[in-house]
Amino acid sequence: MTADRCALLLRAVNLGGRNRVPMAELRRLLEERTELTGVSTFIASGNIICDDPGDIDRTCAEVRALIAAEFGVDTPVIARTHSELLAALAENPFPDAAQDKLLHVMFLERPAADGAIEALEQRLQPGERIALVGADLWIDYAERGVHSSKLTKAVLDKALGVEGTARNVRTVRTLAELTV
Repeated sequence: MTADRCALLLRAVNLGGRNRVPMAELRRLLEERTELTGVSTFIASGNIICDDPGDIDRTCAEVRALIAAEFGVDTPVIARTHSELLAALAENPFPDAAQDKLLHVMFLERPAADGAIEALEQRLQPGERIALVGADLWIDYAERGVHSSKLTKAVLDKALGVEGTARNVRTVRTLAELTV
């Protein structure tokens, strides 16, 4: 185990009454049924903070299976260490974005498929921008916001060829602070 802490990010939980995963109950289950230590959560949208478990892939699979078994929700679990969160923030390709809440980082399980950016660029609305930095897809939704974008879950999944979960930059900054 290293001194680095990490964030385990759940995709699309507790949105509009769907995919309900109560964070307090999840924390309790993680403490009782896994070897994770230093477990806490941040906001209801599925951000688990914990000490680096060492084998990230095994941990993500274990947490995904636990959530599916206990809550009936099959959600990807994508990990980023404190160092990886800081690196993502430092590599922000859109530091001139108008609003942090409209600038998102989609953390991918692994690198995106070849041609993903080209496929997604065809769907951009006026003012939107995207950039792939390692295994992180940056999306600047601009003034129109997430809800008017054509970059839907289905479009992103098909083009990227890999699962991911997005957080706005404000949340990513907070996650970086919480994983110190």
